Amino acid sequence: MEERNKLTPEEEDRLVEDEFRDVLNGYLASNHRKKVEIIERAYRFAKEAHKGIRRRSGEPYILHPIAVAKIASQEMGLGSTSICAAFLHDVVEDTEYTVQDIEQHFGKKIAQLVAGLTKISGGIFGDKASAQAENFRKLLLTMSEDIRVVLLKMADRLHNMRTLGSMSPNKQYKIAGETLYIYAPLAHRLGLFAIKTELEDLSFKYEHPVAYERISEQIRASEARRASVYNDFSYPIKEKLNEMDLKYEAKARLKSVYSIWRKMENKHIPFEEVYDLYAMRIIFDCDDISKEKAICWQIYSAITDLYKLHPERTRDWISVPKANGYQALHLTVMGPDGNWVEVQIRSRRMDEIAELGFAAHWKYKIGEGEEESELNAWLATIKDILDNPEPDAIDFLDTLKLNLFSSEIVVFTPKGELLTLPNNSTVLDVAFGLHSQIGLHCIAGKVNHKLVPLSHRLQSGDQVEVLTSQSQTPKKEWINFLATAKGKTRLRAALRKELQPVIEKGRGIYEAFLKDNAITETNEVVTKILGATHFQNKDELFAALGGDEAVIPDYLVKSLRPASSSLFSKILRPLKGKKTPDSQPVKEKQAINFKETYILHADDKDSNFIMADCCSPLPGDDVMGWVNDDGEVELHSLTCPRAQVLKASYGRRILNTAWAAHTGKFLANVRIEGVDRFGILQEIIQMISMHLAINIRKLDIEAEKEVFHCDLSVLVNDTKVVTDLCSKLMRIKGVQRASRVN
Repeated sequence: MEERNKLTPEEEDRLVEDEFRDVLNGYLASNHRKKVEIIERAYRFAKEAHKGIRRRSGEPYILHPIAVAKIASQEMGLGSTSICAAFLHDVVEDTEYTVQDIEQHFGKKIAQLVAGLTKISGGIFGDKASAQAENFRKLLLTMSEDIRVVLLKMADRLHNMRTLGSMSPNKQYKIAGETLYIYAPLAHRLGLFAIKTELEDLSFKYEHPVAYERISEQIRASEARRASVYNDFSYPIKEKLNEMDLKYEAKARLKSVYSIWRKMENKHIPFEEVYDLYAMRIIFDCDDISKEKAICWQIYSAITDLYKLHPERTRDWISVPKANGYQALHLTVMGPDGNWVEVQIRSRRMDEIAELGFAAHWKYKIGEGEEESELNAWLATIKDILDNPEPDAIDFLDTLKLNLFSSEIVVFTPKGELLTLPNNSTVLDVAFGLHSQIGLHCIAGKVNHKLVPLSHRLQSGDQVEVLTSQSQTPKKEWINFLATAKGKTRLRAALRKELQPVIEKGRGIYEAFLKDNAITETNEVVTKILGATHFQNKDELFAALGGDEAVIPDYLVKSLRPASSSLFSKILRPLKGKKTPDSQPVKEKQAINFKETYILHADDKDSNFIMADCCSPLPGDDVMGWVNDDGEVELHSLTCPRAQVLKASYGRRILNTAWAAHTGKFLANVRIEGVDRFGILQEIIQMISMHLAINIRKLDIEAEKEVFHCDLSVLVNDTKVVTDLCSKLMRIKGVQRASRVN
């Protein structure tokens, strides 16, 4: 990157032209219709529009649209329309040109794609919330008309992630957080697995650089041993396949750094205990689609003759493809080293769809195959969410994220129709999937001809019949029974409609309270009232006030009123005896520079941050700061799900942070599991209090038969103390596991 910045204008121009030629040559080598003239025109137009503009890294801006066009063409297999839109995607946003100018020069279709990719300035969520959430909404609205919009957005995001190193740390957090929260699941949903994996790994690299480097090094160090184990496993399989006279390719597919780390975190295990580091992938050539299924099962049979099969881990994605078009036959067998190994069997066609996503093979014509109709069904669901947007940006992103599900089940209607649903779906999800009115009037269901409640969770292969009654009305608690975004969106919309008169009544009570007590509504006032009444948002508060389920406590009035500055109060002030705690001078909040690293200070008396309850981070953890509505810096662990939402929704309030030396004590939770024996609790307490001199604040132990579980809360200085504590606890006879939990 630095070398590029030292080039002369002539060398720079030559570099830009070479990069463009690279895109053009890749396009000419593809099997698309050759529309070179319009691509050349779009490139020249964009180059002229971005003339003199540079990226943060210092290189000419035009290199970014060229890189996006290259990803769209060579990594996604898109054609001339998409390449032109990629060249032009930032022209409307960053220059004087309008969408109308693009339409005049390049036609309606390209202009429509560019309009879909252009960010927006205002939005339904207001300035306080997230323009980003509104951007997703606009992007997906256009996407439901033309899938290429979201594919180009993916290409744009992928190049931004590849060049993220030149950004400031708080921008890196924001962009990496958005990527992991929305773009990676969206790539997965569209079947863009190669891009999804790269986005996850790049996000992880910037969020947890130390862990990323450590795992990468461990992968490199274990390469020779892994190759030896794979060769021992694959050699007999290859011999069998050669006997079958198949033209095939067999390779080991290594787990990504991010998925290895996630497994280590979720299962609390070290790198050495991640046994499924690799899977074997067999890709065979077959010209006749009708024979693919039979060949897959022949290969399956050959492998199970050699190795012991894990009966519960066979996945037939050929008979019932995933909703994103993925097709393959997966089986898990016991390898020669005693560990389970996954084998994925695919035809060359299935492999292309798996890597590029069938969205990239989108047919822009009336006749649709099975795959397109699956994708259309999903796009219809997305459109449904967009037609009933959540008032809260975070709710909207959560609802959207909910539908970017990775694991699915397949159920059948009584007529034998197939329904693809996310894992943990219930009878109520099926009801809403069929029609909103069926969902709103659902009373129960029949699963495999057996009567079940509407909250019954479904299994793959279930036959489901929905029972309704006109007297049934939607209930608030139903939200806990729903796993689909469509169901949640429709239910919330119905509840809002039903509650509207009550909410309006509550709003009147709230406004009267403010008026009667001369209180001006500000963000701080709203936050204090919501905090005192324990409601998530204003709508919930209004509904409770209108339904006579809550009142605003009178003791809040004093703290909500602005300090009086009248002449009368100034005369009376000297007569007011001793100062009450309320009249103590309020400590001024320091101005925060978002571009600089915020240094975290803490001692036993004071600190310049507050800890988030959701993840309770400790000094030494990878953390980020988020400036809340009161101007306080709220600390979240980077692994916290709430932090992911905040980065995607409130990117401008994110702070890069660093721990300073501190003397404060913080609460940490440790979970201990093991084999119960007489005196083990005494040893654990003695180890913690006497030998390590750690203050125990809470201890909860439960034994069932020969196994015990112990939850422990201790006061510590930082993460090193907790790590040391866990390793020392592991030395106690009978303790099987000791790990920190949030």
